[in-house]
Amino acid sequence: MFRMDSARLRKALEQLEQAAHDHTEWHDHLLRAIVCRLPCDPDDLAENAHRLCRFGQWYYERASDELRVQPTFVAMEVEHMRLHRIGARLLLAGASDAPIMRADYEDLVAASARLHLQIESLMQQIQGELRNRDALTGAYDRVEMLPALREWQEVARRHVQPCCIVFMDLDHLKEINDTCGHQAGDEVLAGVVRYLLEHLRPNDKVFRYGGDEFVIALPGADLAAGQAVIRHIRDGLARMRLVSGPGGIDMSVTASFGLALLDTDVSVEDCIDRADQALLLAKAAGRNHAINWDASVTTGTRLRRLQLDDANG
Repeated sequence: MFRMDSARLRKALEQLEQAAHDHTEWHDHLLRAIVCRLPCDPDDLAENAHRLCRFGQWYYERASDELRVQPTFVAMEVEHMRLHRIGARLLLAGASDAPIMRADYEDLVAASARLHLQIESLMQQIQGELRNRDALTGAYDRVEMLPALREWQEVARRHVQPCCIVFMDLDHLKEINDTCGHQAGDEVLAGVVRYLLEHLRPNDKVFRYGGDEFVIALPGADLAAGQAVIRHIRDGLARMRLVSGPGGIDMSVTASFGLALLDTDVSVEDCIDRADQALLLAKAAGRNHAINWDASVTTGTRLRRLQLDDANG
């Protein structure tokens, strides 16, 4: 999973495509130098040649941190280093008029093919992520939500780990749209999701449910752990400042949250409905609250309890 919004994913893909193009050019020049016994680039004979080529410069210096943790990205380093080592050996053989060994050439071709497959695989992973993301916010599309939640429900059913689901709604977004314009509202939505992706845990997922509503999945978290995560998010959002448009409109935003466990005894849809019910309580309590769904507590009792809690600090 990529912990990046859509804009950063697109940028990562563009950089990867450029790095792949640079690698293809280097590979073509290498083969030309080997076959035609032409003078080579001195960098190709250096011990750290894999870091000096343009692909290596992207890999070690410019690739994003989120990309670096992907297994396919990590695996690229081995084949890229091997490719440079074999290439240097063949270049030295050509420079000394020694015969090119068939085994070395076949090793070069095999390493090049493996690296090409890894690059293509990473491109496809990023492209797949972009297809599954909401174009505006970078959250996962709603169509991805139910299959993912059903998988986590099955994990919970096997008593492996619980999963907390959170229904989140931005407070007063309509007022921002009315006073600052819909572009500003869109920037708030994108900024909030960007904050979520940066501050949630690595395996958490954010789905855009519709409008300014989102569903957050917290695998491995029960309600207590989910509350701890969401309170941190809620407080961070309240402190965040967003600047919109050429005029530099300064905006702030809060959100309300309803939490429920992904119960194995009811459908995923019913669990989402429970989180939605808890969200309604959070909004009725004055917004900027995070409330757990609890079948034993009525709405009126819960609201009175919240009022007492607020009064007691």
